[in-house]
Amino acid sequence: MNSLVSRGSLFDDFFKDIAPGFYVRPLHGDNLPTASQIKVDVKETDGGYTVQAEVPGVPKEDIHVSIEGSVVSLRAEVRQMDQQSEGEKVLRSERYFGSVARSFQLPADIDASQARAKYDHGILTLTLPKKQNHTAQRLNIE
Repeated sequence: MNSLVSRGSLFDDFFKDIAPGFYVRPLHGDNLPTASQIKVDVKETDGGYTVQAEVPGVPKEDIHVSIEGSVVSLRAEVRQMDQQSEGEKVLRSERYFGSVARSFQLPADIDASQARAKYDHGILTLTLPKKQNHTAQRLNIE
């Protein structure tokens, strides 16, 4: 049984070495995922932020995004179940359920009512407009 090649070894390493930008490993695999497995890119414009997060292999229904002030939290529920086809003999089956979460703070508060999220091909894209404070008040000095 130990001589079987696990799915996270030989072929994964081969594709990672040949084309590291092309191969994106799903969040599920032999080990439980860690927060560092959600890779994010954050870009700022005058009006807000754009966040792109890698969450491959997770259905969009299992991805949760919450915004509180300037803190953005991402959580993905990971479910792995290997399936067996008719006529196959299962030699090894590993399945698990778990979650991975990551939070980060942006420099300005986010207008959560105007925020948008899009999930396409394993990439979650968040459009997060900055909260506009049009009601600046001058304080009287006593």
